[in-house]
Amino acid sequence: MKYVIFLGDGMADCPLAELGGKTPLMVAQKPGMDWIAREGRAGLFQTIAPDMMTGSAIANLSVLGYDAKAIFHGTEGRGVLEAASLGIDLDKNDVALRVNLISVEDEKIRSHSAGHISNEEAHVLIHDAGDHFKSWPLRLYPGLSYRHVLIVAGGEFRLESFPPHDYVGTPWRDLAVRPSESSSPAGKETAGLLNRFVDESRKFLENHPVNMRRRADGKQPANLLWPWAPGKKPEMPTIEERFGVRGAAITAVDLIKGLAIYAGMTPINVEGATGLYDTNYEGKADAALAALEELDFVYIHVEAADEAGHEKNLPLKIRCIEDLDRRLIQRVIEGVQKKGWDCVFAVLPDHTTPIALGNHGREPVPVAIRFPRLSGDAVERYDEESVKSGSLGLMSGSQFIETFFQKENTD
Repeated sequence: MKYVIFLGDGMADCPLAELGGKTPLMVAQKPGMDWIAREGRAGLFQTIAPDMMTGSAIANLSVLGYDAKAIFHGTEGRGVLEAASLGIDLDKNDVALRVNLISVEDEKIRSHSAGHISNEEAHVLIHDAGDHFKSWPLRLYPGLSYRHVLIVAGGEFRLESFPPHDYVGTPWRDLAVRPSESSSPAGKETAGLLNRFVDESRKFLENHPVNMRRRADGKQPANLLWPWAPGKKPEMPTIEERFGVRGAAITAVDLIKGLAIYAGMTPINVEGATGLYDTNYEGKADAALAALEELDFVYIHVEAADEAGHEKNLPLKIRCIEDLDRRLIQRVIEGVQKKGWDCVFAVLPDHTTPIALGNHGREPVPVAIRFPRLSGDAVERYDEESVKSGSLGLMSGSQFIETFFQKENTD
């Protein structure tokens, strides 16, 4: 048996007046997703618990059936996963954080991504910033575009921090890192260090040659380093240990690569996979089919719709959903069928990213799973409303992944 999960990051939404009360999933042309729903079983999945942050780390851990609260001790924790994807060896006392290159204007956050700064420009800035902060008790590591990693040796990880994509338009000084209620006495010291780091980064980056060129070209400057999502190295049982399958993850996002590593899955890099709307959908599909020649399970993550949601760009979000379906999902389904493999297919987002808000939501997300030898239910289309009548009901915890791998009764 083969297993494939299509994860359309943030593609679920809320009803919109401009769509006549429908969602992007309801109006998009997506015959591949609809086939999975029509031939399979559908429902809703609460990926984010009420007391957890609405982050992609929490949500993707939930999709794979991990208890994010236990693993990250109540924090968002994605910095640890992104560190793993970059091959950073963490000491047990290290604190890993995601750090964004962001753009601020009039003392407010203008862009969580500095206008999706290029890899080349970002690496120059991170390299030079690393030299600037070399005497500080922290280390910077370059990632992809605006996404990078910061390591604080011996710090406190139970901190309250603020994902910049959720606070566009907010004065950045109102979002200082602070100790959480469960923080140790060292929390105040670590929070103070990080806030001084942010202040100093503004001074260093404001007139950096890269940013002077970006302004001259009419682009947003990457004039602040923004740390968030602190965590420490987790201990997790692997997917193979839990379900007896060997798996791989295909993504352009460091967070998902790191999650794959901790889950014992092989992260597969695809040339031209960007994490944006111009990603190489066909390349990801072909990489998945190649991986299935040797492995049992592939987790295919596509970020594009989430980025469109953060930008509040409705036409782009619809286009991203349709591209995912036409250029990737249908291609994989057809390839699997040509091989004659029995395959369980699932499609879902990790969380909602409502266009109206531009940030992550915690609403239950639509799920459809197609089993090769099991009958489907009455659901005909894949979207937030249609799946409510599905036989899977409202799932939570590890119910989705156990159902997907048929570890629960699906008769």
